[in-house]
Amino acid sequence: MTPPVKRTAPARRSGQHHGDLRNALERAALGLVAERGPHGFTLAEASRRAGVSAAAPYKHFADRDALLAALAERGYREQHRRFSAAVRQSADPVEQLADFAAAYVRFAVEERALFDITFSAGLDKSRYPSLASAGDQVLTAVLPTARRLTSGDHAVELILDVSSAAHGLVLFLAEGLLGPAPDAVARAESRAARTARALARALPTLARLSGPLTVPRS
Repeated sequence: MTPPVKRTAPARRSGQHHGDLRNALERAALGLVAERGPHGFTLAEASRRAGVSAAAPYKHFADRDALLAALAERGYREQHRRFSAAVRQSADPVEQLADFAAAYVRFAVEERALFDITFSAGLDKSRYPSLASAGDQVLTAVLPTARRLTSGDHAVELILDVSSAAHGLVLFLAEGLLGPAPDAVARAESRAARTARALARALPTLARLSGPLTVPRS
């Protein structure tokens, strides 16, 4: 009796139909960004890593910037999700702000490629209206908390101050200035939270010293 022949699916050739092309390209691009930064790869390299032809990406993306814009939009959505969850952890607005600051650091550490694309890709948001809208939405996750602590333009200014402090800690963390891993991440989160609390408690002084704030669109 002849033993049954084991059948295997033929390997997909470059250029062959890909059932989830868009997601495959985004995953490939994220991997390349993690290795080389947002400017360190071409659309052709993303195609090769995804296992598709060099022409395939143009079904979804006009160029590399369009692919990066899609990933930046994903990054903004993930920030909104994380920051919304963070501020729900406490009923105290000062602690909500502290939790937001810690979540900012965690996002940068856990989603480094998305973080780098969001802040370092240099995308022209006027070309991508949905990206600008997604960026604006991030603010809405924390704005109600800030408005419980201060009013008007000062609420937005408070969020920018807390975000700036957390962002700086992320950069220090990447340079190894906060001590050895893995404790460095916890220290960065704790320092970001402490800074947020200090900024919230200093609000009466800051409100007197600050002038009107004009916030540009994302």
